Amino acid sequence: MKTENLFAQKNVGVICVVDHASIHRSDRRAIRSYPSVIVPALHKTTLANGSLLGRSIIVVLAMLGGILQANHCTAEDPLTVVADFEGASVGDILVDDVARCVSFMPGGDPQRGWPCWWYFRVDGIKPNEAIALRLRGSTATVEKKKPLAASWAMPKRATYSIDGVTWLHTDEGKRDGQWMIYTLTPNAASVYVAWGPPYTPQTAEVFVDAMAAKSPHAEATELCRSREGRAVPMLYVREGELETEKRFGVWVQARQHAWESGSSWVAQGFGEWLVSDDANAAWLRQHAEVFLIPIMDVDNTATGNGGKNAVPHDHNRDWSPQPHWNEIMAAQRRIGDLVGDGRMDVFLDLHNPGPGDTSFFYVLPRDMLSEPMLSLRDRFIDLAYTRISKMKPLIPMSNKPRVTGSNYHPLWRQISSNWVSMNGNPHTVSLCLETVWNSENSTTAGYRAVGANLAAAVQEYLAERPEKP
Repeated sequence: MKTENLFAQKNVGVICVVDHASIHRSDRRAIRSYPSVIVPALHKTTLANGSLLGRSIIVVLAMLGGILQANHCTAEDPLTVVADFEGASVGDILVDDVARCVSFMPGGDPQRGWPCWWYFRVDGIKPNEAIALRLRGSTATVEKKKPLAASWAMPKRATYSIDGVTWLHTDEGKRDGQWMIYTLTPNAASVYVAWGPPYTPQTAEVFVDAMAAKSPHAEATELCRSREGRAVPMLYVREGELETEKRFGVWVQARQHAWESGSSWVAQGFGEWLVSDDANAAWLRQHAEVFLIPIMDVDNTATGNGGKNAVPHDHNRDWSPQPHWNEIMAAQRRIGDLVGDGRMDVFLDLHNPGPGDTSFFYVLPRDMLSEPMLSLRDRFIDLAYTRISKMKPLIPMSNKPRVTGSNYHPLWRQISSNWVSMNGNPHTVSLCLETVWNSENSTTAGYRAVGANLAAAVQEYLAERPEKP
């Protein structure tokens, strides 16, 4: 929020927004003695940029010399919130230039998914200055019910970057009633802050292009165009002269729920390992064809919306005979081709779980599967768990899968991993991996390491399988 010059009168200076509680008691008495320069306090105040402020007062700094202490509210160094870039989302902003604090809640349209994602930039920071972020949960109602629990929007540690490329954690935030307060000293004039490390459609495009430039065996392509006309980047990988019909089919997708940014970093780690010089990665390229989509819900990711439980339903409830979303239609066609060729070997859908969860797999109930699918699924889970659970630094993971059967959701049959299991080949392994987001190692490096270990588990599993006839 910028300091605003809202009045045309020659003698009126600038407007500075401050929290009433932050003004010294003596200053309040002085301000009351100058009623002609005070805009009355409002419960909801709208500024020229359309922002709604909570309970605050607006002080006109005209010829009041000395009324406010110099360090209280200075027009020359205001903090400014910027959210006009891809993936940005923030709402109900209140900037306190006295306390050097930004209060806010997640933005986003609840019709386009849970309002728990937040991502914006703060400008106007002084050298070596600490700033505070005061976060509260969204007040928007979801699914015609009460607001979403604030914990979904409140990681223990916020994520920040001074260049929009390298993402770091803040120290642990401190809970104060309805607020979570994060403090950071970015040592830069501007800092990007977010719920987790952002991964936008542009990031996905840069990634697939980089992998294609690095490896002659990787192709940067598109799954399709979204309903809003955006490209859905896809990485396609295969090496050597082995005929297509003799190759294993591997499908990896992330971000069916737009707010779950960590899952895209897991996908990136998978792709980076796949095109690496590792001998096992080379084996996988030579014996399989791999389809990797870092972001399925590109529209909600680009616009800073949550995606989860979007109207009419989200991407991971859309795997039906008549999908609503273009990405699902395109994925079903390609997966259907693999199934038709008897080559739908491994399907992995990548997500982030609830705020208190470790990493784990979602699976169909055992009584819904038959052999060899059941034992093959169990074998893959064992291989993946063994690798991921031994990572250093640790990414907490449970070896007990959770079930997404009829008691999980009314549209449980339209969940992607369930749909692939029920429509795949007898040997298809189809799983959803939920990677923990609320831990100290839930960073870009941690997520990418999960992806690399997941890819290595795919290779190890397929190396045990008989060759295609």
